[in-house]
Amino acid sequence: MTTRPEDLGLSTERLTRIDDATHAYVDAGKLPGVQTMVSRRGQLVHHDCYGATDVETGRGVDADTIYRIYSMTKPITSVALMMLHEQGRFLLENPIHRFLPEFAESQVWDGGTAEAPQTRPATRAVTVHDVLTHLSGLTYGFHFQHPVDQLYRAADLGNFTEPTYDLAEGIRRLASLPLLFDPGTRWNYSMSTDVCGRLIEVMSGQPLDQFLREQVLEPLGMHDTAFTAPEADLDRCCPLYIRGSDGTLQTFAPARSMVRPKPFLSGGGGLVGTAPDYLRFCHFLLNGGELDGARLLGPRTVAYMSRNHLPGGRLLNELGQSTFSETAMDGSGFGLGFSTVEDAAAMQNLASEGEFSWGGAASTAFWVDPVEQICVVFMTQLLPSDTYPIRRQLRTAVNQAILA
Repeated sequence: MTTRPEDLGLSTERLTRIDDATHAYVDAGKLPGVQTMVSRRGQLVHHDCYGATDVETGRGVDADTIYRIYSMTKPITSVALMMLHEQGRFLLENPIHRFLPEFAESQVWDGGTAEAPQTRPATRAVTVHDVLTHLSGLTYGFHFQHPVDQLYRAADLGNFTEPTYDLAEGIRRLASLPLLFDPGTRWNYSMSTDVCGRLIEVMSGQPLDQFLREQVLEPLGMHDTAFTAPEADLDRCCPLYIRGSDGTLQTFAPARSMVRPKPFLSGGGGLVGTAPDYLRFCHFLLNGGELDGARLLGPRTVAYMSRNHLPGGRLLNELGQSTFSETAMDGSGFGLGFSTVEDAAAMQNLASEGEFSWGGAASTAFWVDPVEQICVVFMTQLLPSDTYPIRRQLRTAVNQAILA
């Protein structure tokens, strides 16, 4: 930090309330450790590391700690796909079966059971716009809300297991299962962004990890972000925790799982990375598609991605199929890879209308506020992300510090 928060319209004293809110979870044994980064107008104004990456060894959180960012992968994949859109590789209204023929005859759930499903033809094809906005009719196996979710789990899709198959095979399995609803009619948090990842592979002729590394991550200086952490960086990686039945932290996955190669390159949740790396990605978005001379998207494209694309301008709670989302559904819309704040009063949280954000399954979060020129990145490792309301508390703690 080279600039005083006061020089950018924030209160140093009030920014300490961020630490009060996040440290309380660590001190109570609810989170292993936390890292929070806040910037305004591209200048870092608050950076806090607290607690442990590994509660057993007591290894402390550092700026270069590597985290599973899970669904915070989605905005990165969405940016990559929109780069191909700017190059004229596709139109948003194109059916995805133009590139992925396995989706040519999509069926929709029409009753029955997971053991004996009844289906009918979809009223229209799934489009690229549908998978960017989660209006596709796809779902996740971990939702546990519908027989189609059960079909996903039976096919080893969309659950917290590490697939042994590759992305192409995963998408073939996905296409063989019924959609939850007709495309474009509902919103459901889903494996849609994994389809986006496969679209990138088919359109570019490159594996997703290579495309992201060469076209997005390296140009933005995100050198610690990848699908797998290097073996040499194992000591920077975190175990993943869940809350046990007694409320204490229990290890769900060891740090070593982050350095194992992954056959399934999940564009929806496969990346690992650091807080400083993700802050660079946020600055790239805030700057309208450019960072340090590297322009990946035009400003109009970023503005288009971060507006509400739900039909009729409706909100998630009006169109949402699932009760689970990585964001508050009240007051939120959804764009091309992010949720968007449409009605801050309905959200009942301090926020700017026009802010866009998303989070990850391990309780990580980010948001970009173009109105206040604020970027926030929060990292920890607790599954699932709705265990505690820390994202809402963090937004309040950050925004109450803005004085001008």
